[in-house]
Amino acid sequence: MIRHDITEPIRLEVDQIYHLACPASPVHYQYNPVKTIKTNVMGTLNMLGLAKRVNARFLLASTSEVYGDPDVHPQPEEYRGNVNCIGIRSCYDEGKRVAETLAFDYHRQNNVDIRVMRIFNTYGPRMFENDGRVVSNFIVQALQGTPLTVYGDGSQTRSFCYVADLVEGMMRLMNGEHMGPINIGNPGEYTILQLAETIQKMINPDAQLTYKPLPQDDPKQRQPDITKAKNLLGWQPTINLEEGLKMTIEDFRSRMEAEES
Repeated sequence: MIRHDITEPIRLEVDQIYHLACPASPVHYQYNPVKTIKTNVMGTLNMLGLAKRVNARFLLASTSEVYGDPDVHPQPEEYRGNVNCIGIRSCYDEGKRVAETLAFDYHRQNNVDIRVMRIFNTYGPRMFENDGRVVSNFIVQALQGTPLTVYGDGSQTRSFCYVADLVEGMMRLMNGEHMGPINIGNPGEYTILQLAETIQKMINPDAQLTYKPLPQDDPKQRQPDITKAKNLLGWQPTINLEEGLKMTIEDFRSRMEAEES
C-alpha cells in the first residue's frame, strides 16, 4: 500500500488501474470543492498518463451525478444529463463529467484501454459514521436515539446498491470487453422518506423524524437503467435493500458499541 495524493504524478508498474479517488458524499466533496475538482481532473489526467505509459487498463469510477437532476427517468447511459455547472455540487458532478471526457479522449488519441462505470448510491459495512450520505446518517441517528433528518418532504427518490454487488459489477466491467459507460446500481427505487421509515422500523420504531430544507441542486429522482449491465456484463444486483441494511446496521452497531466500551 502506498499513500499518495492523486493530484501529483506517480510512477508505478501496474496492469490495471481502478481510479476511485474522490470523496463521494456532498458534505465531504463540498468541504474543499477546489480540491475535489483537482482530484477529478488532475488526478484523472495523472492516472490516464500512467495507464498510457505502462499500457495498463484504466477503470474510471464515474457517477450517476453526471445525470444531474434528471428529466429522463430511469436514466440510460445515452442520457446526457441536466447538471448545474456553477452550482455547489458541480465540483463533483462536472468533475466526473470531465473525467469521462478525459478517459474517452485518451482512448481515441492514445489508444488507452478504458472502462467507465457510472455508480449509483452505494452503501454497506465500513462506511464512516460521519460519511454524510443518507444511509449512514439515518443509521447513526437511529442508533443514537436522535431524530432522523429528512431533507425536503422526503419525496425525492434514490436507488441503493449494496457494496458487494457494486464490486462484482466493477470487476466484471474491468475484466470484460466493453468500455462503457455502464450504469452499475440497484434499480429498486425508494423515496428518502421510505428509507427513513425502513431504518426507523429496523432500529428504533420510536425514533422521531425531523424535516429540513432541501439542499441546492439536490436531484428529485434517481434510478439506473441497468439493461447494458445485464446484457453486456451478465450482472444485476442480488442483495435487496432490507437484507443489505440489516448487514450494514449490524456493522454500525458493533463499531459504535466498541467505541463506547
